[in-house]
Order: sequence, then structure tokens, then C-alpha cells
Amino acid sequence: MANGTKTDTTEKKTAKTVKSDNTEVKATVKTKKATSTTSKSAVKNTIKKTAAKADQPKKTTAKKATPKAEEIKTVTEASSVVTKTDEPVDIEFGITTKKTVLFVASEANPFAGTGGLADVIASLPKALAAKGEYDVRVVIPLYQAVSPAYRATFRFEGNFNVPVAWRNQYCGVFSLKYDGVTFYFIDNEYYFKRGNLYGYYDDGERFAFFSRAVLEMMQYLDYYPDILHCHDWQTALSVVYLKTIYANRYGYDHIKALFTIHNIEYQGKYGYELLSDLFGLPEYCKQILDYDGCLNLMKGAIQLAERFSTVSKTYASEIKNPYFAHGLEYMTTQNEYKLVGILNGIDEDVYDPSKDDKLFAAYSAKDTSGKKICKAELQKMLALPVREDVPVIAIISRLVPAKGRDLVKCVFEELLAEDVQVIVLGKGDGEYEDYFRYIAERYSGKCRAIIAYNRDLSSKIYSGADIFLMPSKHEPCGLSQMIACRYGTIPVVRSTGGLADSIIAHNEGNREGGNGFVFHTYNAHQMCYVLKDAIYTFGKKEEWSKIMKNAMTTDFSWDRSAG
Repeated sequence: MANGTKTDTTEKKTAKTVKSDNTEVKATVKTKKATSTTSKSAVKNTIKKTAAKADQPKKTTAKKATPKAEEIKTVTEASSVVTKTDEPVDIEFGITTKKTVLFVASEANPFAGTGGLADVIASLPKALAAKGEYDVRVVIPLYQAVSPAYRATFRFEGNFNVPVAWRNQYCGVFSLKYDGVTFYFIDNEYYFKRGNLYGYYDDGERFAFFSRAVLEMMQYLDYYPDILHCHDWQTALSVVYLKTIYANRYGYDHIKALFTIHNIEYQGKYGYELLSDLFGLPEYCKQILDYDGCLNLMKGAIQLAERFSTVSKTYASEIKNPYFAHGLEYMTTQNEYKLVGILNGIDEDVYDPSKDDKLFAAYSAKDTSGKKICKAELQKMLALPVREDVPVIAIISRLVPAKGRDLVKCVFEELLAEDVQVIVLGKGDGEYEDYFRYIAERYSGKCRAIIAYNRDLSSKIYSGADIFLMPSKHEPCGLSQMIACRYGTIPVVRSTGGLADSIIAHNEGNREGGNGFVFHTYNAHQMCYVLKDAIYTFGKKEEWSKIMKNAMTTDFSWDRSAG
């Protein structure tokens, strides 16, 4: 790219621009690949000729003839008519250079994921790239979980050493173009060739390596993004390194950092002794990371990033409250001037019941007949009585307290006294896993518990169920309620975080525009009351059809989120 090149609308001035910016012309010739079209070839030939002239000593260059009129005309036509601008211009194509965004995350679908973050890193960069205004790239660790099918299509970019305090560790970089986005994979088998993504004694070291490798990768690839968008504590050190060790290095000084909090509960807390011995940071950085008697990586990223965000507007407000902030309320409040909450979106091409090949039948908001087939086949598959008249209630989530599982336990048998069927899919704390197994055995005619994470089965449950129960204690954004809506399965949620921002309560007078049922107090009996209201409403077919249509047509795209 020819950074800083100015062009003019006249043919003569275009020729002078090509001729005068010697260094930038030569860089373009070196980096750009040959193109197949006649106009691009002509442009490239012209640039090469001009660059060759520019390489000569000034005395010789001054004597060289200007490009022929037809050559100038070719350059001008290829670039169209452009106005004078200070934006970088690509000489070969004659268009303003795109802004570059590098997403840094610890997981991304379809390569490796454990939850909503992986879905976001799959869908948001894709949606941003589709706008055509940005060069969007993503970098994640190369986990063992990345399938051989994807690995077979990787391009090896090279390898280098990454300093991890006093030691140097091998780092390989692979790349893959997927859904219009360039993905980079940071390779180190010692750190990432493991059965799980997280949960190891050395997670601090693993993600310190990853965060530093991202910065080192930039200079190795000669790629310096305009925006570094980091997600959650695992990437917080990328922001810290950028704004300290790399702050005054060539190429890094213009990079702006955005840090997004997906769940403030997990902050990356470590002892002071790791500052230099593991993170390789100078002593002055202690005050940047110091918080509540330890090093807090998320605190450092909040303090140093130009902007930080959360995944819903309500959650952005909640994390300034001690109840939700898990001790970080002082930092979030002190830095609220640069805080913004943006509700996550989902990939509506992926979560589309008319296209999802994992379903028993296709359907849409205009024709929901296929959903009845999905429900009957799901009941058959799970050996439940095939009944169209009984509401099927689905729970798909991690089985942990934050997801409201204690509320469910409190009133589960009361719920099963109703004429309902309940399907539970998820993994988590042993206490909850054992409980749901027990209930499924005791109420074998109306309850099934699948203690696992199964993406294909989850799609079948989303499409075959009628009601989706999501009683979260706190929920930064939540994607499950959005997915459920897309499949016409009506959410019953607690009003917190992204649930409050995405679900309009039909039970609170929104009879025309409601897309779900909402309760507010974190109370088992209030949840049960609202859930029974949903069960009762299910029996009113015309009213239920209206809610289904509202849910299925709610815009949960990234376009809506950006707006």
C-alpha cells in the first residue's frame, strides 16, 4: 500500500504522484500480487516502469521522459476519478486503503470454543468484513481441538521466538481465510496441545505467551492494525504490552486498543511475583496492574485501552455496581467515560431454521409447520411421549449457579407436576449434573437430562421445544435466548444484562410486540409463576402463534447491534 500518497483528478498530476513517491511505489510493487484483469495488469506495468525510473539517481531521473499519455490514461481509468485525500491510497487499485482491525481472542468457532465468546468471534468479524470498509483479521491459539480438516488448509506464515520473561519460547504462525476473514493461529504445543482450552495451573503463563506472541507477530508479518480489539482477561496483557513495552516502537505507536468484557467475574488475578518473572513487565507496570492486593490483568486493560466495552447496555451499567462487578466497580466507575455497552448479535445465516441442515424439518416465520415435525421427531429420539398438545421446556446451558440452576432445583418438581415435558442439555458442577440425572430417572415419562455439550443436539432441541428457560442470576449478554427466538422457541428469562436488552415481556402488557416472558426478582417462585403463565399461554394457539412470529422476526443481527 502506498501510505500517505495524495492523488489528483487530472491525468498529469496522477502521473506525477506515481513518479514522486519513490519508496511507496516500490513497496507496492514488492507486496502486490499479479492480477488477471487487463486493466490491473496495465496499471501494474505502468507502476513498474515508473518505479524503475524512480530507482535511478536523481540526475538521471530528471532526464527521464514522463509516462506516455496512454499509460497515464490507464492509471487514471483504473483508479476512477478520485479526489485529493490524506487517506492511504492503494496505487494498484486506486482506492482508499481499508482500516485494519485485529481481533484477539482465546477461542473462536468453528475452530475451538466453549461458549458465547467463540460464537461472537465467529460472527462479529464476519459481519464487519462484509461491510467492505475494513480489513478484518482474527488471532487465536492453535489448540489441540482444532480439527485436522482445518489444519490441512492452513498456510504456514513462519516462526519466531517470543520472550516470556527471561526465557524465549517457540512460536509458529498459521493462517486461514474463512468467511471473508483472515484467521491467524499461534502455535506452541507445550502451551496449547492439551485436552481443554482452560483450567490449567499455568493459564497465566499460557495466555501471557499468547498475548506477547500477538505483538511479536505484527513485526514478523509487517502487519500493524489500526485497531487491536481484545476480549476478556486471557488477552488483557496484549493491551498492557502494547501500551508499555511496545508503545514507542515503530509500527505500534498508532494502534488503538479496544478491550471487551464478556464476563467480569473472571479477571486474571495473580501474585505480584509474576510481574517480571512470568509476564516480563518492568517494575513501573506494577501500579498499572495492582488492584485489591494482587495483579489484575483485566484492570490493566481497562486502564490502558482507549475504549472498553461490554456485551450489552444493561451489563455496562451493572458492572458499575458492586453486586455485579466482582470487586472491579472502582475501576469501571473511574473509567466510565470510555465505557460503552453494545448488545451482541448472532449470525442469522447460521441460526436459520429454513437452512439449518441439522434439523428434522425446515420452517420459517411464514410457515411454521416444520416445527411440529421437529417437535415430534425430538420426542421420538428422546423416548418421550409424542404429544403436540404438551409444551416442551428446554434448558440448554452450563450447569452452574450463575445460570440460575439453584432456582430450577428449588421448584423443579413443582414444575413437573404440570402437564409438561422438560429437556436438559449441558455440563457443569457435579452437584447439578447429579441432580438432573436423578430427576430424569424419577420422572422418566416427562424429563430427559443429557449431561453433555452437543451442538447438533442443541439445534434439534432449539427447534423441537416450545419454551426456553433461562433464569440467569447474571447474564452479560446471552446468545441462547436469541437463538431460541430464531427457532420459534419462546424464552422465559430473568431481566438482567443482555436478557433485559433482548427479550420484550409478553406477560407485561406487550401483547402485540412481546417475544418472550420475563421475571425480575431472583426468586424461584416468581420464576415458576411466570413459567406457568407461559405454559398457560401455550394453550392459546392464536396468541402463541403471534409470540412465535414476533420472536422469529426479531432482528438479532450485528447490523442491529451496531446501530
